[in-house]
Amino acid sequence: MRGLMQDVPLTLQMVLERAGSLSAAKTVATKTADGVHRRTYGEVVERVARLAAALHDLGVRPGDRVATFAWNSSRHLELYLAVPCMGAVLHTLNLRLHPEQLSYIANHAEDRVVFVDASVLPLWEKIPGLETVRTIVVMDDTDGAATGAPGALDYDELLAAAAPRFSWPRLDERDAAAMCYTSGTTGHPKGVVYSHRSSVLHSMASLFADFLGIAERDVCLPIVPQFHANAWGTPYAALMAGASLAMAGRFMDPASVSQLVAAEGVTISAAVPTVWFGVLQAIDAGQVDPATLSTLERIVCGGSAVPEALMRGYDELGIRIVHAWGMTETSPLGSVANVKSTVARDQVLRTRLTQGIPAPSLKVRVVTDEGEAAPWDGATMGELQINGPWVADAYYDPAAPGGRGGLDRFTDDESGTRWLKTGDVAVIDGEGYIQLVDRTKDLVKSGGEWISTLELENLLITHPKVTEAAVIAVAHPKWGERPLACVVRADESVTKDELLAHLGGHVAAWQVPDDVVFIDEVPKTSVGKFDKRVLRAEFADYRL
Repeated sequence: MRGLMQDVPLTLQMVLERAGSLSAAKTVATKTADGVHRRTYGEVVERVARLAAALHDLGVRPGDRVATFAWNSSRHLELYLAVPCMGAVLHTLNLRLHPEQLSYIANHAEDRVVFVDASVLPLWEKIPGLETVRTIVVMDDTDGAATGAPGALDYDELLAAAAPRFSWPRLDERDAAAMCYTSGTTGHPKGVVYSHRSSVLHSMASLFADFLGIAERDVCLPIVPQFHANAWGTPYAALMAGASLAMAGRFMDPASVSQLVAAEGVTISAAVPTVWFGVLQAIDAGQVDPATLSTLERIVCGGSAVPEALMRGYDELGIRIVHAWGMTETSPLGSVANVKSTVARDQVLRTRLTQGIPAPSLKVRVVTDEGEAAPWDGATMGELQINGPWVADAYYDPAAPGGRGGLDRFTDDESGTRWLKTGDVAVIDGEGYIQLVDRTKDLVKSGGEWISTLELENLLITHPKVTEAAVIAVAHPKWGERPLACVVRADESVTKDELLAHLGGHVAAWQVPDDVVFIDEVPKTSVGKFDKRVLRAEFADYRL
């Protein structure tokens, strides 16, 4: 017997219609060089119809890839809606990648039209060998200070000349809505293709009180870029809830962020920890007035582990850091560290510092080196694997059958359940909280025992004289590998012995690094994660 319910496709057209009909007075505010520019959702929806008509006039058809090369803004939001809702595929290009990588990605995805912010035109013009791009549209985010590219179209002129209405097609919820490419540090980036269904379900889950809890009363500031895993899905979630949005544009320094929070009454933000570390340091230095953050209630932090010092710092300001974990392949939110009522009071902080429990409808497991599912005992380590309706099933590869590539990153169990192999080493405790131990490639194997570089880094960053710290494995004649700490000093007086003694007070003696080297900055990937590949290459010949 089958259910007798209406079969309504779960597509992003739902988000567009809801924003226009129920939240037309809400606003999206974009920080610009001349101040904050605001549009209502009603105005955005009208412009989205014009944009879809303009794209159709440019020859864009269902399934065609339309790329963006832009900061967070109301114009970028319009593209988030128009492109997938007309049946095309939104492809956000990461403007922090190397030009050669961008060339590979745009050609691999077969982008046809690209929308470029004027402020990053010099970066765009460095990209070599573009084979499929036929049209470039420039969005002026410089208030006329930058010139356009030769032969490019102007975004606002394009919309002004377009028809004011568009006949939206009926879409299949499994149609592609957007593409994002991973920012891995080895090999070519891999394409992840989000469906309308996965995007809608991910947005709905973001509204759950025990997940991100985005609500109509909120003002959401996604500092995580729109070119990175769709800004963690927060623009769609905010539109679905009817929450207003604030966009930082290219202005992400502590003063600009705090001023935008104050101007728009921001209640929730999403960013990697380094952004909010910068704000906290500016407050401590007297450069930012903490009163500007008075409306801010919670900050969703992911991308790298949240240090305890950061969480405590914002606790003192009355702002809750919500630790989240995910990947481009998980749309990206996979788990959130909200504290269950069954957690003991003396374990609350420890629990908040974990990667949390999986979102409703997602399943996780840890698989040991022997291929067995590990018990949830908080001690047995293995690779974290994840399954769910907004988790990738394959990587995009136009040369593979059905476009399905990278299948070695996926596995099916005896019940037919599909698991994504994350590459993260983790343990899961009895309450279901995930604790990442390390990336599989970052663990140090010393004398047959594993050492977590992540744990050492988190301990080093708690030292008041340390700004950043990354730990890597280096060769050792006796133990095979030993950890080397690469530290950025906040105070030049700090010594190697002082830092090793600090670590020795928290971990076993055999886990303490053999040496400390002081560096100017920890290399970062395009999305702000530590790029240990660079450090491993730099210290490849280091001898302990």
